[in-house]
Amino acid sequence: MPDKHLFEYAVIRVVPCVEREEFMNVGVILYCQPQGFLQTKYKLNPERLRAFSDKLDLDELQERLHAFERICAGRKEGGTIGALPIASRFRWLTATRSTVVQTSAVHPGLCLATAQETLDKLFDQLVS
Repeated sequence: MPDKHLFEYAVIRVVPCVEREEFMNVGVILYCQPQGFLQTKYKLNPERLRAFSDKLDLDELQERLHAFERICAGRKEGGTIGALPIASRFRWLTATRSTVVQTSAVHPGLCLATAQETLDKLFDQLVS
């Protein structure tokens, strides 16, 4: 039987009008401490986003999501937050915000495979 590793994840959401609290799932961020894994996967669907609001700046939205990737990767590209330990980066990325890009509550689970396979599966279930 393969080893099971505890992981935590959150869904990344675009909230075009924060006051209305309507959102569209665009990605997932997954943290697995035993595997030293922190990664995000996202995909923007411009047509669906325009159905929420025609005032969204898709280039800015893409850059905000790319910042999630840079912070997950750490190193210099992730800036000050990217220099933090992996668990602190995950907590920072999943902190409650009132902005256009938000995350859901954090949910736990057990990886029955690699963290990357778990991220891909969650992405398919929750975003695709």
